[in-house]
Amino acid sequence: MDPREVQSVLVVGAGSIGVGVVHSFASAGFKTSVLSRTPSRLEGKFAHATVVASLPADPPCLIVESIPEIADLKRQLYAEIEDRYAGRTIIATNASGLPLEDLARWLRFRHNFMGLHYIFPADASEFVELSRIAETSDAAVAKVSDALKRCGKTPVVLNRPVVGALINRLQHAILREAYYLIAEGIVTPTQIDDIAKRLLGPRMCISGLLEQKDISGLDTHALAQQSIVPHLCHDPRPSALLQQLYAAGHVGLKSGKGFYDWGNRDPLKVKADAAQKVARIMALLAEMDAAGADRPE
Repeated sequence: MDPREVQSVLVVGAGSIGVGVVHSFASAGFKTSVLSRTPSRLEGKFAHATVVASLPADPPCLIVESIPEIADLKRQLYAEIEDRYAGRTIIATNASGLPLEDLARWLRFRHNFMGLHYIFPADASEFVELSRIAETSDAAVAKVSDALKRCGKTPVVLNRPVVGALINRLQHAILREAYYLIAEGIVTPTQIDDIAKRLLGPRMCISGLLEQKDISGLDTHALAQQSIVPHLCHDPRPSALLQQLYAAGHVGLKSGKGFYDWGNRDPLKVKADAAQKVARIMALLAEMDAAGADRPE
């Protein structure tokens, strides 16, 4: 195997994202281990990965950190890694909201640090966001991008870090407007979801966001933007509607209530059904691409 390739991966943290990351690398044939402070709870959970309670003696090629979103905990872990391996491993954090520059502030080997944001479920989702800081080396980006591709992933490389990266920023932009329209009593959650699932979703599957505007005409789009954008919700505060649900403990499927009433539904079945449907759609898109979809450059 090419020594320039990532051959071994250590995942630190075995939460919902970390477990998926482990499965993704292990199933692709990487030498994979997962670090947990309580390894006993993971017994029998991974068929092709090793569970460890501390950093191994030999440096893995890549460490994917997926511990809770607490900056001090992450920095403490990075210090332990650098003390143990002295820059001989790439550190990639799955942090979704913490600024990468702040996390990297006290690192001695910043050329081997990056953000690597997986989308739940990590083993099934195609895209992984790779955010580089100013010091991240091209070699580190190339190595990790190649490793992701060998897992069947599509790396989305961001040339500088931005809070929320690409996917969450797009999601939160459209959700802010959705929450505003619901809070104002203009539409219902069901109406929002119907439009997302049966109009925006299918259309974006074929022509995305920007290609669609090229097709329909940027002149029409530019004129519509002039009249619509000033009237969109531009409130920089988090949605009061969402925060009230959160404060009341109505956090969706796992609590039984959110925007919808989930009281009589089996959470595991709901998630499994949704994942199966997404897989079917992705398979159809892959089939269409293989048939020679004409995408402009």
